[in-house]
Formats: sequence, C-alpha cells, structure tokens
Amino acid sequence: MAAISLGAGAVAGFFFLFFAAAASGGEAALVEHTFVVSQIKLHHLCNETLVTVVNGQLPGPAIDVTEGDSVVVHVINKSPSGLTIHWHGVKQMLNCWADGPVMVTQCPIQPGKNFTYRFNVVGQEGTLWWHAHVGCLRATVHGALIIRPRSRGSGSLYPFPEPHKEIPIVIGEWWEKSPAQLEKGIAKGDFTDLPRSATINGKLGDLNNCSGVIEDNYILDVVRGKTYLLRLVNAGIHSEYYLKIAGHTFTVVAADANYVKPYTTDTVVVAPGETVDAMFVADAPPGRYYMVIVNSKTIEGPVQTRGIVNYIPSKGSDDTPILAPKKSCQDDESTSFYFHGNLTSLPQSIMPPVPMNVDEQLIVAIDTGYTCEEGDPTCGPVSRMNNISFQLPATTPLLQDHYYHNMSSTIEEFPRRIPLGIVFNKGRTSKATSVRRVRYNSTVEIVFQGPPDGIVYSNPMHLHGHDFFVLAQGFGKYNAAKDVQTYNLVDPPMRNTALVPISGWTAIRFVANNPGVWFLHCHFEKHVSSGMGMVLIVENGPTLETTLPPPPADFPSCDDQKSGVAYE
Repeated sequence: MAAISLGAGAVAGFFFLFFAAAASGGEAALVEHTFVVSQIKLHHLCNETLVTVVNGQLPGPAIDVTEGDSVVVHVINKSPSGLTIHWHGVKQMLNCWADGPVMVTQCPIQPGKNFTYRFNVVGQEGTLWWHAHVGCLRATVHGALIIRPRSRGSGSLYPFPEPHKEIPIVIGEWWEKSPAQLEKGIAKGDFTDLPRSATINGKLGDLNNCSGVIEDNYILDVVRGKTYLLRLVNAGIHSEYYLKIAGHTFTVVAADANYVKPYTTDTVVVAPGETVDAMFVADAPPGRYYMVIVNSKTIEGPVQTRGIVNYIPSKGSDDTPILAPKKSCQDDESTSFYFHGNLTSLPQSIMPPVPMNVDEQLIVAIDTGYTCEEGDPTCGPVSRMNNISFQLPATTPLLQDHYYHNMSSTIEEFPRRIPLGIVFNKGRTSKATSVRRVRYNSTVEIVFQGPPDGIVYSNPMHLHGHDFFVLAQGFGKYNAAKDVQTYNLVDPPMRNTALVPISGWTAIRFVANNPGVWFLHCHFEKHVSSGMGMVLIVENGPTLETTLPPPPADFPSCDDQKSGVAYE
C-alpha cells in the first residue's frame, strides 16, 4: 500500500471515514490514485486540438473500488486553468468538503497547485463517474468510477447472473472549440455551439471522414454465447444519447449505481450525468455489428458516432459487411420517456423504503429568461430556476461561509413555488446566489416543471450528496390534484440524476440526511453555466455523528484568488 502524507486535521477526519468503511463488513482497502491534469494535442478531423486531460488519457483513468473502500486521489494541476473534481453520485456522507463543485464547496485548485481528495464509498454499488466541475472542462476531464459489491455469499456477486466481462463505455463529445471559448459563448447567451461528433471511449468512429482519413472505431471483441455488462456513462456536456447494437437486445440491471428490476430493450437511453448498467448476450451469428450512439432530436441535426461489436474468432474479413441497426432513435423522443418510465427498483437491493410523509415540497420551473428587456441585442438568454438565474459567489465558497456562520446578506432564499405570472422562456429574471435550507432528516419532494410548449428541451437534474426516488414523470403542466395519483410509492427507481422530459415534469423525493451544502443543477453545461442551478443547505442533526466536521487541514485556500472563474 502506498504511503500518504496527511495533515493532522486531515488524518483524524480521514481515518474516521476509513474505519467507518471497514465497519461495513469485510476487509476495506485504501485505493490511491494520482491525477496529473495537463494539456495535450490530439489530432482529429484534420485539426490539431489542445485539450485538458488527466494522466494523458481521454477518457481519464477509471477508479475501481469495492464497496466499503476508502479513496485517496492526489490532483496535481499542471493545466493553465483552475479546476476541481466532483465524484458524481458518491454520497460523501459527512464529507461535503470532498464533493468538489467550484465555489459551492471549494475554490479551484490553481495552476501549479495540488490537492488531495479523500472519501469513502460505503453503502453504494455500481457505476458512477468523476469529472471536472468548472465550466466546460468536464468535456475532457472525466472518467468512470466503479464500485463493486463486497460479498453476497455463494454465487454471483450481483443480483443477476455474473457476466463474462464488464466494459466501461464512456460516451463523450468531440469539441473543436476550447472550454474557454464555449464558456464565453454561453456567457453571451449563445447556446448554438455543437460538438463535431459523439465519442465512445474517446473514439470518434467511421462516420467521421476528413479528406479521406476515416476516424478510428471503438471495437468491442466478444465471444459467441458469452454475456457482457456495459457500464455506460454519459460524460457529454451537450446531449442525451441513445445506444443500439445491431442484432442484439439489452437487459438493463442498474442505473446511477442502484439496481433496477431487469428490463429488456433494444435501446438504452443515457442523459448527461446518468449512468446505466446494461447486459447483452453475444447470441447473434458470428460477424461484425455496429454499436450506434446518436443524440435526441435537435433542430441542429444529429450528433452521433458508432463503434463495432466484433465476434472472435472472426469468420469473415475486413471486407465483411458490418450490420447496422434497422432503425435510428434520433427522431423518436418518446423512447427516452418510456425508457426512464419503465425503470423500477429491485426489491432485494439495499434501497431504503420510500418515505410517505413530505416535510418540504418545492415546485420548480426550469426554463430560460432575460436579465434585460427581451429583444435587446446586447442581452442573450440565461437559464433559470423559479425565475432566478444562479450565480456562483465570487470570493468564498458557500460551504465555507455556511460552516463558519458567515453567509453573505446577498444570498437569496430560493422560492418554494413557481412565481405567479411567470411565462416560460420569456420575461425578466434576476441573477442571484439562491439557497434553500432544509432540516436534517426531513423528507423533501421536488417537482421539476419544464416548458410545457414552445421552445422545449429535456433537462437532466443532478443533486449532489443524495440519491432520490423518481416517483413520476409526465407531459404538459404538473397538476397536483391528479398527478400525485400516478406516483410510484412501491418500487420507484433511485437515482442521482433525474431527466425532466421534453414538454413535461418529473417528481423526486429524498430524505435530507447528509449535512452540508449541496448543488442541484441541470447537467447540460449550457444550462448550468448560464444559471440553471440552486443550492440546498442541509442543516446539522442533533448529535456529533450528524454534524458536518471541520474542513481538512490542506483544504484549498481562497487567498489571493481573484474569483472562482476557471479561465484567465
């Protein structure tokens, strides 16, 4: 085991987490990684592009742990931008300091500086991921985080037949603009930038051809009769994606590191921020089959890529035709709605029961507005929640101010209801750092309402620090009198990211049992960067064991930092 150098305060806090992890059963391990963040040049589509990556890889290194383990990641920032890392979906119980979103929990790790994240993975199993949490940097600074079960006695480790092989599939996007250029466009209200291609594990695929040079395909070799578990991560910043493999069907077994009742489908849908575990059997005639990934319908046209599922030993040659799926899902928006709606939790999972009584309900409109008169050519649209476009604090992270009882008087309370008179995608809006306090152990229900008509889009809403039950979704305007009757209170799926469908709404419920300051935001980067976010402050409980401990001794200082902006 590698030696680690920790400050005194960090030692006490970290080893509390370590022994808590060990107490979950079995021999907990200490898993250690070093992330060197730097810029490299990659050549795609006839262009050489400078991108920020971890350890020279795109996607970055996978973190593979067993439930109950503790994780140490040393981040060495050799890039020209300040950044943070968020461990997407890791609950960070009593460890909000390690959550990572810039200026919500910490100032960025400045160029030339280092910081070590320490956290445990108790009570979670499945596929999660990590990514930069500063603007558009997560387009290339990301990787998988896999949590394996510790033990289930005899038989499979999983509540389904053990697969022959497990394969992380990270869906990404190839941008030829830099993160700084994308951020500047978003700041001006320009949401029109598009990636040149989707990617599968960093490969652009043979749909991309520039001056006769065809991009490489991701190739998955399979053996006929074997079962494969795809650990799918949508690390894209722009689109929800559909995945199909010609001639094959999937059995979905988990989503966002929570088991679901096995669900058979020929199409898997993954929105930005979501993960899905899907199994398939290599039961087609030996040959080569396209794995196709395409985004949902947009007015700008499809963003897509494809890889190849290759049976070995091969009975053909490189000239053997590659079979493609018979139908693309790019024009079928209902596929996403029914895919998400068909997911239900697995009874044998470690999921807690659905709380029946609600202590705090929020009804939240998610759309766009204007900070000046609509039509003013100098003023582009901004994203908003309940008519507030979220603005990060400039000098001190919210978590630090909360912990030291120094919250600024400029902080605005987030409203519980959609403001009267709001017209979706129209009208004036304010910019503010908006927060809502909730009592420890209270049950919170949030109904997200997207634009019911006109300019419409889906929204993957991600909550830090908690998983939640997705109770229901629907089209049009939410009507509490009748829609509450559609709630699944028996076996709803548990997620950390909930997709609000096009022209519709989604209802979630969770117990606020993790003290700290937790970001709630859309995972489309153009939306969160332009204001579709807010912060939930979960207050401390009545005991030391339910109270947020102090920050680690080596927590990044905000001294001499001009702001939380990543790009100079």
